[in-house]
This record gives sequence, C-alpha cells and structure tokens, in this order.
Amino acid sequence: MTAAYTTTATAEGGRDGRAALTEGGLALAFAIPKEMGGAGNGSNPEQLFALGYAACFNSALLFVARAKKVDVSKAKVTAQIGIGPKAGGGFQLEAALKVHIPGVPTDEAKALVDAAHQVCPYSNATRGNMPVSLDII
Repeated sequence: MTAAYTTTATAEGGRDGRAALTEGGLALAFAIPKEMGGAGNGSNPEQLFALGYAACFNSALLFVARAKKVDVSKAKVTAQIGIGPKAGGGFQLEAALKVHIPGVPTDEAKALVDAAHQVCPYSNATRGNMPVSLDII
C-alpha cells in the first residue's frame, strides 16, 4: 500500500496521561473510565475510536451511495465501542454501528451499509479481529 495520508500522535502516561498530534490541532488528557476503576475525568481511547469509526464509516457510505446514485447525505452513523476482558487474557474491543438513512428503504439501506462495510478502512482493519455488528435504524 502507498499511503495517501499519514498522521502521527504521541502519548505518555497511558490511560491516565496525555496524547497529542505531532502536527498540532488536537491534544487530549486521558482518564480511565469510572466503569474501569478510574476517575473518568477525561477522554479515553475507545471514545476516539468511536468518533473515528463513525466518521470513516459515514464517508464509506457516502462513497458507495454516490456510485449507485443514491442520496444518503442525511445519513447518520453511530459507533458504540466496548472494551472488556478477552478469553485467555488481555482485553478486546467490540463495535456496534447503527446507521440511519432517512428516505431509503430498509433493504436498499442494508445493501449500502454492507457495501460500505467492505470499503471502510476501519471495517477492513477490524474484520476478523473484533466483533462488529451493523444495524439499520
């Protein structure tokens, strides 16, 4: 693969630290969520993953719909990311993508969502590595 774009971030202090993009623009203080025993007074990697996956999947949906000449400009993608213990040790992520496409029949919306799931870089990166559910809402 030849990368069309590359970005770099640096983190220190792990889940209770800070991370910033080296080119500037975004810097965050991280905090362990209360549900995982932390104070919960900051962002966490799962929140950033949810933001990125939702935006990227929405772009993939726009891409495949444009090729089929279907207007999905009002579509909304909600990404829910979970983290928990993995069988055998360590931790694992899971994702649930909820897609709302107003004015598009459910069967057509499902076909578009399935096609978007094949081209979305986040979906390609997670396929086979973590559970991802797709729901038309």
